[in-house]
Amino acid sequence: MDVIFVGLFVFIGRASHQEPLSPGGLVRTAIPFLVGLVVGWMIVVLAGLPAARWRAGLVVWGSTLVIGMVMRRFTDQGVAQSFIIVAAVFLAVFLIGWRLLAGIRRHHREQT
Repeated sequence: MDVIFVGLFVFIGRASHQEPLSPGGLVRTAIPFLVGLVVGWMIVVLAGLPAARWRAGLVVWGSTLVIGMVMRRFTDQGVAQSFIIVAAVFLAVFLIGWRLLAGIRRHHREQT
């Protein structure tokens, strides 16, 4: 799910700025966030957090956002304040959001 949502974020971002949706352009934009995502997953695994819980989502979101922005800065891809805010909100809604929904669903199944 996380990779799909990062891919969606990249696709929407490039499309909304009329940037080419070529495979190379999509990969160049996605790599910083995917590296951050992998680091977040590694932290979740090493910390023994259940991957589908919202706390794991916080870790994955933070790692994806921070590492993604740092890598973008050092690869001259731009890190305008407005972009950081949009990225933070979008990634939070999706990387934490699906886990919250899964938790609600899990809770409802346990109650029945």
